Amino acid sequence: MSLQRRLQLYLFLLHALFFALALVLMHDRPFVVVGIEIGLIVSFFVGNLVLKKALLPLGFVRQFQDLLHDENYAARIKLSSNPEANELATLFNRMLDALYQERLRLGEQRGFLDQLLEATPGAVIVFDFDGKVSLCNAFSSELFGSKIQLGKRLDVSTFGSVSRFIDDLQLIAVGHSEVLSNEEGRRFRCQRSEFVDRGFRREFLLIDEITEELASSEKATYEKLVRVLAHEVNNTVAATGSVLESLLFYREQLRDEDSQDFSTAIVAVQKRNTNLAKFIERFTQVVKMPDLQLEPCDLSDMLDTVLVLYRQRCQDSGIALEWGCRDALPLQMLDRHLVEQALMNIVKNAIEAVEAAQKNADAGPHFVRIDLRSAIDSVPAYLSICDSGNGLKNISTSQLFTPFFTTKKGGQGIGLMFVREVFNRHGFVHRLRLNSEGQTQFDILLEVS
Repeated sequence: MSLQRRLQLYLFLLHALFFALALVLMHDRPFVVVGIEIGLIVSFFVGNLVLKKALLPLGFVRQFQDLLHDENYAARIKLSSNPEANELATLFNRMLDALYQERLRLGEQRGFLDQLLEATPGAVIVFDFDGKVSLCNAFSSELFGSKIQLGKRLDVSTFGSVSRFIDDLQLIAVGHSEVLSNEEGRRFRCQRSEFVDRGFRREFLLIDEITEELASSEKATYEKLVRVLAHEVNNTVAATGSVLESLLFYREQLRDEDSQDFSTAIVAVQKRNTNLAKFIERFTQVVKMPDLQLEPCDLSDMLDTVLVLYRQRCQDSGIALEWGCRDALPLQMLDRHLVEQALMNIVKNAIEAVEAAQKNADAGPHFVRIDLRSAIDSVPAYLSICDSGNGLKNISTSQLFTPFFTTKKGGQGIGLMFVREVFNRHGFVHRLRLNSEGQTQFDILLEVS
């Protein structure tokens, strides 16, 4: 029962009591009793009217409460004939109008923020007080896929293992930025910052892709470097080779015991000269890569050719070089020479990684497996070359596909440069990663990006 009903009931009972007492005196003073009863009736109606006016502000409060509960800030409280109560209603209406204007302002700001986030070319990820993702834009979803979900931590995935790229993101300190690479070879400038929300600090990540910028800058740098080196080395090699060839004519003038040593030294220097020329030629192959000559190619047959080259080596080393899945794919438009050379580089790197694992007495099995899968639903056809070596162990993603970076002793770091250049020219997305079983896997999506 409402307060108004309770007060009306109290007023009615009080007047009914006095009315009943007046009836007791009815026989002694009838006229006085009639006057008292008329007075009680008038008092009851006047009291009820005063009660309604007194409780009118309470009605305004109830209406205001209902509007706040429904978040209906556009509605207004209707004024009454009571000027004193209207002051309270006017105050409530001003508060509703202020809330309505604030909602419009916040809505406009949120709309602008949403548009700004969606138009941002990089990924923006905002975390809540517990480190869970509370806001992300479209580029974040495209970059991380199912690994990013609102209300969940970025480093906790229900869809499989967390990538090395995400692990590296967690290591960035607040206020610092780093350049990282993901498994696809894409490179990003990643920065972690924070802001204060309701007195608590919240962190957010800004991830800008700089793959093309860095690739273009790196390519221009190492092309200039290689051209200068090749020019100087080739001139030196040519002149030195000519001089060494001329020096061999003097061996007949030497004593027999000196002639042999002289010839051996000259031949050794010539061989080193030739090796130097071949060494610099490997770098110039990346810089002077010819234009693509596309033709229909059977990728499966091309891989068979590559496997034949390394089968004996793998048998001698106890490495299983085998097919995993081998789906029939339509002919691919490829530059046969360049793609075959790139595949040879990948398989060779995989075999060398397994051989290194064997030397470190890592437990078997030791294998290099090739999978060629056709397109299924939204997943394009792809080629993967997987090995049991641990070539990516303790390697930061920022170093993958970096020019001249290598994990092999005596390597020059141009193999992956060449592979990346070949597949980039074909428009194939490719990635080098550790799969869910901890094996090194090179994936090539056979769909032009």
